[in-house]
Amino acid sequence: MNAIDTNVFVYLIDHTEPDKQQRAAELIQQARQDRGSTLLPWQVAGEYLNCLRRWEREGRLPTNDVEPYLSRVTRLFPLAFPTSQVLTISLDLTSRYSLSHWDSMLLAACVDAGVDTLYSEDLDNGMTYDSVTVVNPFA
Repeated sequence: MNAIDTNVFVYLIDHTEPDKQQRAAELIQQARQDRGSTLLPWQVAGEYLNCLRRWEREGRLPTNDVEPYLSRVTRLFPLAFPTSQVLTISLDLTSRYSLSHWDSMLLAACVDAGVDTLYSEDLDNGMTYDSVTVVNPFA
């Protein structure tokens, strides 16, 4: 099972990074073709909404675009909700790998959901955290 981190979805709408925008679109299209192999962690959806709201406040995104952009992303893949175990897993990952709070929460959500590959540029490319290997699609 795969998951895609927030930064990849952000690049889909970030016209200031055309190369990364193209690569993000290719990755998501590929993931969509492999039906049932990718999920959307709830945390990623929340982080994406946070980014959209920040861009809205900064004037980078019209208010009327926030909901359609969020809806488009949440329709791409099944949404995976965390269980209570995510908090325990997160604490353990943080202590063993010296991760930030949010990185450990995302990795814990992936572990909890059975994800084995996380596409992200925010963590070490090729590093395996317990059962989750990080792949930087922009490397």
